Amino acid sequence: MADVSESQSRLLALCAIRIEDKTLDWSLIARETLLDDGLDRLWQGQINEKSKAATAGLDILCQGIKQPELLFERVEQELEAASKVGARLLTVLDKDYPVNLRLISNLPPFLFIRGEFAENDIRSVAVVGTRLASANGIRHAKRMTNSLVEKGVTVVSGLARGIDTEAHRSAIESGGRTIAVLGTGITKCYPPENRDLAEEIADNGALVSQFWPTRAPGRDTFPRRNVVTSGLAQGTVVVEASSTSGAKMQARLALEHGKKVFLLKSLVTDQEWAKKYVQERGAIEVEDIQNVISHLAAPERIRIAGEQRQQLSLSLL
Repeated sequence: MADVSESQSRLLALCAIRIEDKTLDWSLIARETLLDDGLDRLWQGQINEKSKAATAGLDILCQGIKQPELLFERVEQELEAASKVGARLLTVLDKDYPVNLRLISNLPPFLFIRGEFAENDIRSVAVVGTRLASANGIRHAKRMTNSLVEKGVTVVSGLARGIDTEAHRSAIESGGRTIAVLGTGITKCYPPENRDLAEEIADNGALVSQFWPTRAPGRDTFPRRNVVTSGLAQGTVVVEASSTSGAKMQARLALEHGKKVFLLKSLVTDQEWAKKYVQERGAIEVEDIQNVISHLAAPERIRIAGEQRQQLSLSLL
């Protein structure tokens, strides 16, 4: 892949470490890399963070860096696969790494992207919900998405069947921007029937993956996808979701990230978990788009928060 720097390659190589089916926590790698000289210290077998993930990962790191040729071989293979589909690499080392995503603690160390991020994507909202959407759910998703686009808000979702699919399609049909966060590598598409939609999204926003480009869908990939879907947006609107839905998981993650969580009134009426999220966890019950828009922060405020987070990381040394 063209234009991959030595630092980017070294970061990816750390993510390639696998010792007896054990890997480093990738968000730990991201956090350490953001510290001053963090990448160099990782390659010296040093971890600054004092956490369970750091304690568990130290021995894995020290063993892994003894065989750099194997790590860089994996990196080269994955970069070649990404290049074949026209994807580009973005890491936490890069200035254009999404500001909203940089604010969460479990941020991914790298992303592969088809399409482009835009400056206005700071003003973004995730619209998510069940794969088994009802007719009412589809109608609510379309209405909410169209209203967000009218206000110049980028719509983020997960390319899943049901509510996610409707959110992406409605954003494109309304002439807006949409970002799809994949639960696979950037060379894959799941569900397969959304392949054409994925191509449209790449032309009207971005396809984003936090996984190795060749990664197939797995039991772990979709929960991890929810982390990035939440992280890329200022807030999450849950349209329709049962107590076991991945959309409920994203609502929980968004609250943990310090993001706004908006639950449609119909959802709060129908689902006990949604009612408890409003009453006990700070989620916001909404009926219309103004309830969402009024809670979005100005882009400059988000940029300042991102800079402050970076300065805090440096001050910890």
